[in-house]
Amino acid sequence: MRIREMFEAKKEWRAHMARVKSLPQDYQIVYNEIQKYIFKVGPVELNDGMGLLSGIVDLFEEGAASGKGVLEVTGRDVAAFCDDLIQDTKTYDDIFQESESVRWDRDGKSD
Repeated sequence: MRIREMFEAKKEWRAHMARVKSLPQDYQIVYNEIQKYIFKVGPVELNDGMGLLSGIVDLFEEGAASGKGVLEVTGRDVAAFCDDLIQDTKTYDDIFQESESVRWDRDGKSD
């Protein structure tokens, strides 16, 4: 990544976080938990931009504007909400599992 791209990415991230900070407190708390969850699970897509996270903020802004509580938007099981968001997205865990499977097959071992 070039220096100019790094500055642009940082500028984009700051603008994104400013949007998060403008949300009601309950939305901010849930967003931060979702962000941690997604970063931990590691969708590969996040390296290409913040489309997923920006989409969540869009959804939260709409929910807040319509007067809904955050759990009315996500449902009570926020982890399931996250899993649904990334269900068709390849994660770093998927890549790791595939590489482990190849390694086991190559070494002549099986499950």
